[in-house]
Amino acid sequence: MTQQTPRSRLSAFEAAWVIARRDFVAVLFSRAFLFFLLGPLFPVIVGGLAGSIGGEVQREAVSFEVGLAMSPDDNAAMVAAGEGLAPQLGQALPLLRPVPEAAGDPAFDARAFMEARRGNYAVIVTGTLQSPTLVGTEPQIARWQGPVGLVAGHALAAEPTAFPSVAGEPVAISAASERTTRIQTAQIAQMLLFLLTMLLAGMVLSNLVEEKGNKIIEILAAAIPMDAVFMGKLFAMLAVSFVGIAVWGLAAFGLWSAGGDAITQVTGFDPANLPAPAVGWPLFIALGIVYFAMAYLLLGALFLTIGSMASSVREVQTLSMPVTMLQLMVFFLAAYTIKQPGSALEMAAIAFPLSSPFAMLARAAMEPELWTHALALAWQAFAVLVLVKGGSLLFRKRVMKSGGAGRDKRRKGLKAA
Repeated sequence: MTQQTPRSRLSAFEAAWVIARRDFVAVLFSRAFLFFLLGPLFPVIVGGLAGSIGGEVQREAVSFEVGLAMSPDDNAAMVAAGEGLAPQLGQALPLLRPVPEAAGDPAFDARAFMEARRGNYAVIVTGTLQSPTLVGTEPQIARWQGPVGLVAGHALAAEPTAFPSVAGEPVAISAASERTTRIQTAQIAQMLLFLLTMLLAGMVLSNLVEEKGNKIIEILAAAIPMDAVFMGKLFAMLAVSFVGIAVWGLAAFGLWSAGGDAITQVTGFDPANLPAPAVGWPLFIALGIVYFAMAYLLLGALFLTIGSMASSVREVQTLSMPVTMLQLMVFFLAAYTIKQPGSALEMAAIAFPLSSPFAMLARAAMEPELWTHALALAWQAFAVLVLVKGGSLLFRKRVMKSGGAGRDKRRKGLKAA
């Protein structure tokens, strides 16, 4: 009977999976991660509530009511004409209401009424249907002069009239105008990718520095390959980042569902009007997720390399600042190349690993070709492996060697004693 000897070490993949599972569970169920999730939500919720309240206040403050101080018959004709036109013109028409103070008072002075700041009318209509007069400020008169004239003309008709139905004959837009509209999608996608990457990538660095301080990282490095340790940490923090993005996305969806109209009125941004990317929304969203993962892994691997050289939190902050500024410059480079497709500058942004995810995501919004994304993703994955390998070698050289030298000195001291 042959006796099988157990394996002394895990494979690199198994070791990376163990580290990833350990870090993912430890970070996900920590109080620090809970507060990290809540941190960005507070300004978003406060901003959303402020925008909703501001929209309500603005709607209350800006009056769309037009007072009627004409004869009772003319008032009734104006109200009926306005109700008849409302289904077709909607908010382009004012809300017509007879002024109660003018009812039965032939001496009613609309000018004095408005100057006394009574009521909540944008303007007051006096005179007759044949010759209406608007009393109000100059901007309000200029705004409602046309709609009031339209209603008065409709009220003068002997029989009810209606606007003819207008048919539409859409034409295909030109390539130039299509590219111009897609630039907005590319810019928003790049900005969102940059903000999420910079916000979440710092967790990798803080996790490594914490484990260096309590010597856990040295124990792990002595038991399993350092490449597997770094790779496991990267993918664990990437999984934690996806959890955070999912939480923030659900919160944003709930906030938009509750007050989307008010937020649109305050900010002027409506996602429904965002131009469709060249590759289509489903594939664009999938590429956005993949490019976020690559941008996160690249920046996280660079942060791990920095963490391997730092011995304290203060030193980490000093060393990470140039990388943060470099990433900011890289983002500006990728953003600048949006309007220069196919140029040497865009090719340079695609070739440089740190800017490649941003440049390629913008390219997905502008160009329909897909084979370029396969090449870019393969190049970015190779760059991640190179950074992880370099960081692990640097860590062993600076940390593990120093630890071994210290142990040798202690052994020599014991022998001499």
